[in-house]
Amino acid sequence: MNAPISVGSSDRELLDAYSQTVIAAAAEVGPATAKVEIRRKEGLAAGRAEGGAGSGFVFTPDGLILTNSHVVRGAARIEVTLPGGERQSARLVGDDPHTDLAVISVPGYELKHAVFGESKPLRVGHIAIAIGNPFGFSWTVTAGVVSALGRSLRTESGRLVDDVIQTDAALNPGNSGGPLVGSDGHVIGVNTAMFAAAQGICFAIAVDTARFIAMKLLREGFVRRGYLGIGAQTAPIPTRLRRHFALPSEAGAFVTTVESGSPAARAGIRDGDIIVELDGRPIAGVDDLHRELTDDSVGRELALRVLRGVSTHELAVKPEVSPGK
Repeated sequence: MNAPISVGSSDRELLDAYSQTVIAAAAEVGPATAKVEIRRKEGLAAGRAEGGAGSGFVFTPDGLILTNSHVVRGAARIEVTLPGGERQSARLVGDDPHTDLAVISVPGYELKHAVFGESKPLRVGHIAIAIGNPFGFSWTVTAGVVSALGRSLRTESGRLVDDVIQTDAALNPGNSGGPLVGSDGHVIGVNTAMFAAAQGICFAIAVDTARFIAMKLLREGFVRRGYLGIGAQTAPIPTRLRRHFALPSEAGAFVTTVESGSPAARAGIRDGDIIVELDGRPIAGVDDLHRELTDDSVGRELALRVLRGVSTHELAVKPEVSPGK
């Protein structure tokens, strides 16, 4: 019969210190973590669930709440339950499906709120504490470490969001939209997804991105992005052409369609063109093109280089505000 494993006093002290860190962080942010429930505009007749739920967290004392876009999308009514069971109707302030973030608000004054930290100083191995409120009466906590930084995650809109934090802190059902917290009790990310094909791999939008998007949503209700008016897909560039024109990437954005009257049509972009450079930066595919079409690109004339057949062409394009914001 195996003897019981003994734990030395130094080990107990380390374990106790870790426990106290998690307890303190949960006590700091848990009371600001809310359950978010919705009733959809499209009911069961449209083949969708009538309602849905997730988490969110209060980030200002007057009741602004950050959550996931997919939690509140299509809502006819949003209800928030704060820890302790207080239930309130919420208003959608703004929504950005491309980063899976949304801001909602509830009436409040001097509400317990979470404090934004920073994600740039994070290192692999830092403590990561995922907090959610799937039931409305109390919060749930899982703890782990930052497993990887700088990940990219494709949201339901089809775009990639960069600077995603990967963590092994388990994300329980109903915890999407809740805060990912560091050892100091400050928010380092917004929990957004669990990789279904693997055990214990979860993702969070980095807080630096979340803070930027939240401010944009508060000012305008949406996030402006550039629009060219093309359909495109990532396609390889023949090696001979790539070497001949000294192109930096092995692939580009292959144009499949050009909308009539769009910025792309006015610039002279054609079906079959491969976009290889925009505003002086190489384009290795559709995701690179999306990254370049930011708010700053709207209304500004940008140099565009395309591979057309066996020649390259220099064009000028002026992106407009995306119809889908």
